Amino acid sequence: MKKEEFIKELEKLNIIINEHQLNQLEKYYELLINWNKVMNLTTITLKEDVYLKHFYDSLTIVKLIDLNTVDNLCDVGTGAGFPGIVLKILFPNLKVILIDSLNKRINFLNEVINKLNLEKITTIHTRIEEYGLKNREQYDIVVARAVAPLNILLEYCIPIVKTNGYFIAMKGNAKEEMVNSQNAMKLLNAKIENLETFNLPFENSVRTIIKIKKNNITDKKFPRKYSDIKKKPL
Repeated sequence: MKKEEFIKELEKLNIIINEHQLNQLEKYYELLINWNKVMNLTTITLKEDVYLKHFYDSLTIVKLIDLNTVDNLCDVGTGAGFPGIVLKILFPNLKVILIDSLNKRINFLNEVINKLNLEKITTIHTRIEEYGLKNREQYDIVVARAVAPLNILLEYCIPIVKTNGYFIAMKGNAKEEMVNSQNAMKLLNAKIENLETFNLPFENSVRTIIKIKKNNITDKKFPRKYSDIKKKPL
């Protein structure tokens, strides 16, 4: 995806990107590639692929949520900052929290935030199941992109979503995962409100965005310890 194609595809999502934001994404790409030489941030390094599979893909969340109406957003397992940093660049008024369990990635994210002069964005180095024990019902929107199977993600993420807030799972083909997550949704007082399946432009890989509403406070026994979650998913 060339930059001109990127701009046109964003217009189809009703996103108008300005020159400053384009420059920020360009700096972000340069930092990603430079840091990737010394640590594993992404296997996708060709510029046109990064713009399609990371930048554009991160922004497809707007198909199901109007980020102009959101106060705060937490990106769980953010990795190299997708989608959280991209969303922050395009929606600068959004308050963003980036959570990752690897400190080296946190160092990279802090460098990006500093070099791009981003404000109202915070990184947190922690395991999400530990964070969820002390930070319950905090966020309007929690998002996770390609982190873990949906039934596991639900236990990680739903506890930190406000009641009547949303967890947005960004996936590839997720039909089987949704079937396997019915019990987890019931136990966590959550329900799929909407979903959209589509193909990425140009290369046509399948994407699924799942919008899950939290209908009530989460039982305090969730999230469980990491070992219990992995051994016996809900």
